[in-house]
Amino acid sequence: MRPTAAALVRAVARRLAAAAAVLLGAATVAFTALQLIPGDPVTVMLGPFSSAPPEVRAGIRAHFGLDQPVPQQYATYLGHLLRGDFGESYQSQRPVAALIGEQLWPTVQLAAAALAVALLLAVTVAVATAGRRPALRAAASFLELLTVSSPSYWIGLLLLTAFSFQLRIFPVTGDQGLPALVLPALTLALPMAGVLAQVLREGLEAALEQPFALTARSRGLSRTAVALRHALRHSALPLVTLTGWLAGSLLGGAVLVETVFGRPGIGALMLQAATGKDMPLVVGLVLLSAAAFVLASTLVDLLYLVIDPRLRTDRVTG
Repeated sequence: MRPTAAALVRAVARRLAAAAAVLLGAATVAFTALQLIPGDPVTVMLGPFSSAPPEVRAGIRAHFGLDQPVPQQYATYLGHLLRGDFGESYQSQRPVAALIGEQLWPTVQLAAAALAVALLLAVTVAVATAGRRPALRAAASFLELLTVSSPSYWIGLLLLTAFSFQLRIFPVTGDQGLPALVLPALTLALPMAGVLAQVLREGLEAALEQPFALTARSRGLSRTAVALRHALRHSALPLVTLTGWLAGSLLGGAVLVETVFGRPGIGALMLQAATGKDMPLVVGLVLLSAAAFVLASTLVDLLYLVIDPRLRTDRVTG
């Protein structure tokens, strides 16, 4: 095997090992937290007013392995996870993978739309304000800070009031068609766009002062053309890093937004699992969130290599 190929295999192996460690840590933290939450899962399954006899409760505990010591429960669950078995929901008595699969697509649609809108807004605002008059930059910075510091549910309520209740442009709730996706996606996108625009504008302003930018301006290109054709690529690495982190956190951010807009998705499932102490479902959702972060981090590394070819040799041989 050639040295470059061997180094590439080692790099991939390190990435897989890191991903496995993250998933193991996420499953362990979720399992531990659920053990510390007060309440009896059997009571949750039967209902607080159930009069089921003790032998029925004992049978349920035995079926789900709740009668075993906690370390044995943990080892058993890890064994199921290694086989790709996320277990059975305590409440619905259905496989966790099936429950997540039914609700995943609406959340993926929302997260993808929000990320696309956030990037579009961030690039537009940053290119339009980078190196411009101080008053314009100050106004843009104020709006970005306002969106970043505002809770997502508050932004959602404002958008609902303006565009659904008053102007009646978009539906209040539901998930049918593109119009029902606009306001939820915008609610998730605005805080992200504020952060991304601030980071990108700083990078663009630094890049626009470099010799290559001055040379391009001397050839007759406008400041906007130089920013889009040249400076944007040079200032993209911090943007890609931050975008990857935000993309990994979108599943968690979608919980409140889906609740505000009455959309189906992972959000309602996560609230149901947490309040019902449905351990298999909670751990499955936690692993899904961890996998989203791992995937986003991997994509960021790949984009680094596309944006800056100088990193390719370093990443493979390092």
